[in-house]
Amino acid sequence: MQHRLILAEGLPCSGKSTVTKFIAEQFGMTAVDEGTGDHPADYEFHAFLDEAALAGFFGSERRQILKAAEPLMNGYLVPLAAFRETPLFARLLPFKIYDFLPWETEKPLMLDKWRRFVNGIGTRHYVFNCVFLQNPMCETMMRFNQTPAESAAYIGEIAEIISPLDPVVVYLRNSRIADSIRAALPERGEEWCNAVTDYHCNGGYGKAHGLTGFDGYIAALEERQSRELAILEKLDIPHLCLYDPQKDWGAAYRHLTERLTEMSAD
Repeated sequence: MQHRLILAEGLPCSGKSTVTKFIAEQFGMTAVDEGTGDHPADYEFHAFLDEAALAGFFGSERRQILKAAEPLMNGYLVPLAAFRETPLFARLLPFKIYDFLPWETEKPLMLDKWRRFVNGIGTRHYVFNCVFLQNPMCETMMRFNQTPAESAAYIGEIAEIISPLDPVVVYLRNSRIADSIRAALPERGEEWCNAVTDYHCNGGYGKAHGLTGFDGYIAALEERQSRELAILEKLDIPHLCLYDPQKDWGAAYRHLTERLTEMSAD
């Protein structure tokens, strides 16, 4: 496999984790699913404190933070997992990079993380789930209600950074979004559904468009998929789409293997 980075993308419950694992096994690559907490190219569960924020912590709390932190970009990168069972966790949570920091702080941190990943990849080959389109779109579109052009520009910056790795995007396109979400509820639970509905309806995009409830969540996902597909068409990164792969995973896997093999041979 000449492509050193494959990016599995698509909406929730589309099968990204399944496809990520399959590609890794088929081509001898390292799979990194979402939610690892220590992603090589993403800050899923980290806080960032600048000097002003750190000044709000004193004594032993300050020492604990500095012991766990990594100095970065005029501030401190703090792994929240190190404080999950401590009273400090609740105080550090408002500085979580995703979900809480302003965009002007978050963006340079995330781009720097991608650069550090590319510079340190060595000879390894990776398959990532959701960090190239989903996470950027959840932030730019859903949280900050940025325009499609603004989202595309940010994702384009990431694409430029990772270009030396000959990346490929595998997109799982879903024509039955609501049905897929409902089918996943027995496994993921109502609590998960309520949380993602709240996130999509009460973020910048949801509020701007008056979205509410499950139908509002689905409407947000439909628009996100449309925007992501439009962005993919304009990026200088090869991509392939799997259309409703859950209908026939065997056929989807055969097509995926054939196309990735062909693309690697080009």
